[in-house]
Amino acid sequence: MANKYFDLIDQTFYFPQEGFDLENGYLTFNKVPLIHLIRKYGTPLKLTYLPSIGTKIKQARNLFRRAMRSQGYSGKYSYCYCTKSSHFAHVVEEALDHDVQLEISSTYDIDLIRTLHKSGKIDKKTYIVCNGFKPTSYLEGIVSLINDGFENVIAVVDNGHELDYYEEHVKVKAKIGIRVATQEEPNFEFYTSRLGLREADVIPLFNERIKDNPKLELHMLHFFVDTGIKDSLYYWGELKKAVRLYGKLKQESEQLHALNIGGGMPIRNSLGFEFDYKYMVREIVSNILEACEELEVPEPDIFTEFGKYTVGESGATIFSVLAQKQQNDSEMWYMIDNSLMTTLPDAWGIGERFILLPINKWNNDYHRVNIGGLSCDNSDYYNSEIHESQVYLPMNKPEDEELLYLGFFHTGAYQDSISGYGGIKHCLIPSPQHIIIDLDEQGNLTDRVLHPMQTSESMLNILGY
Repeated sequence: MANKYFDLIDQTFYFPQEGFDLENGYLTFNKVPLIHLIRKYGTPLKLTYLPSIGTKIKQARNLFRRAMRSQGYSGKYSYCYCTKSSHFAHVVEEALDHDVQLEISSTYDIDLIRTLHKSGKIDKKTYIVCNGFKPTSYLEGIVSLINDGFENVIAVVDNGHELDYYEEHVKVKAKIGIRVATQEEPNFEFYTSRLGLREADVIPLFNERIKDNPKLELHMLHFFVDTGIKDSLYYWGELKKAVRLYGKLKQESEQLHALNIGGGMPIRNSLGFEFDYKYMVREIVSNILEACEELEVPEPDIFTEFGKYTVGESGATIFSVLAQKQQNDSEMWYMIDNSLMTTLPDAWGIGERFILLPINKWNNDYHRVNIGGLSCDNSDYYNSEIHESQVYLPMNKPEDEELLYLGFFHTGAYQDSISGYGGIKHCLIPSPQHIIIDLDEQGNLTDRVLHPMQTSESMLNILGY
C-alpha cells in the first residue's frame, strides 16, 4: 500500500475537485498557483479570491429562482449580503456588483451604508435590513437613513421598545420587520434565542402598536436558526413555525410581504463535504408554499441573508512550517509562523474546522501531526479534521531544501472580524499580510497587496509607546 500523501488524499476523497488541484506537484486554489504567491510575498499570508464571491451569489440566486418557478411560487427572491461576515470594501463591493441587498447589525454599519451610497455603490432603493439589538445610536442612524429618503430600510424589531423611537422620530412611514425568537437545539445552553420576540408576543405587538399606526408599516417577518440550514427535524420544525406565524400575520396585515429566513447556508469545510443545495432550497420553497396555501394567504417574497456562504470559500490562510518537535512517542508537532488563535479564531473558539492541505511535498510519506501556533498559549493548536479526529500531513525530510507550506482554506468569513484585523494580538503576533486575487478583463489572474504584514510600530503606537 502506498504511503505518499497524494495517495492518502486520492484514496479518501474525490480529487482533484472544485477549487483544488495539483500543478507540477504544487496545490492550486481556484487555479491560483499558490507557490508563486508564497515565493513572491512570503508567509504568513491571507488571500481573498474575489471571483468566488460572485459565483456563490449566482448559484444561490439560480437555485431559489428555479425552485420557485418550478413550483409556481408567486413571490420574489432577494439575496442579502450579511456585512458582519466580512466588512472589507473589496468583499462588500464585489457582492454589490452582483446586485445584492444588504443586511446590517450595528451602529457603525450606518456609516458604511452612507459611504457606499456616497461612492455610488448603492442607491436609495437598495434594501437595508437592520438587525440586532439597537442602542440609541443605532436607532438614530436607522431613522436618519429613513428620513433621508432611503426607501427600503427595514428596521427589524428585536425589542418592542424600538417602536417608541421610530414612532417619535420618523418623518415618513417606517418599514418594520419583526424578528421571532427561535427555539434553540436541545443540546444548547438556552431554550430560546436571546434575539427577537417570543412567538406569543408577535401578533399582540402588531395589533397594539403597528396595525393602525400612521408612522409604522409591517413589511417583513424574520427568523434565523443559529445552527444553520440543514436537513433536520429541528430546522424544518422552526421553518414551519415561522411560516405559520407569517400566515397569521398576513391575514391581519396588507403590507406584510416578506419572509426573511436569515443565513446559515453551509460551506465546504472538508474535501468530503456533502450537502444537497438543490434539494434543500426546493424543500424550503415547498414548505413555505404549502403552509401559505393551507392558510390561504399569498406566498411571501423570500429574503436570505447569506454571509459565510457568500465570502467564506473565497479565503485562504497560508503558513510555513518553521520546525517540527517530537514531544513523546506519539505526538509530533509542526510549528508554524503565526498564531492559529489570532488568525483563525473560530478554530480555537468554537471548534470550527477548515479545509487543511499542504501546498507542496505531496509525494512525501505522511504521518499524524499536531499543528502549533507561535503564541505561548496552550490552546494555540489544530489537531483534528471534520472527517477525522486527527491531522495527517507530509513528512518533512531533512534533505528537503523547501519548507513545508500549509494552507487553511475557506477561511474568508468572520475570521478577520473576530480576531480584529490589525490591532493588538496575543503575544504581539502581527496580523498577516493580505493579498487580493482577481481576474482582469482578459481573464488573467492579478494579485495586489491589500495590507502588508502589521508592523511593530503600528502595534506600539496603539499601546501608547
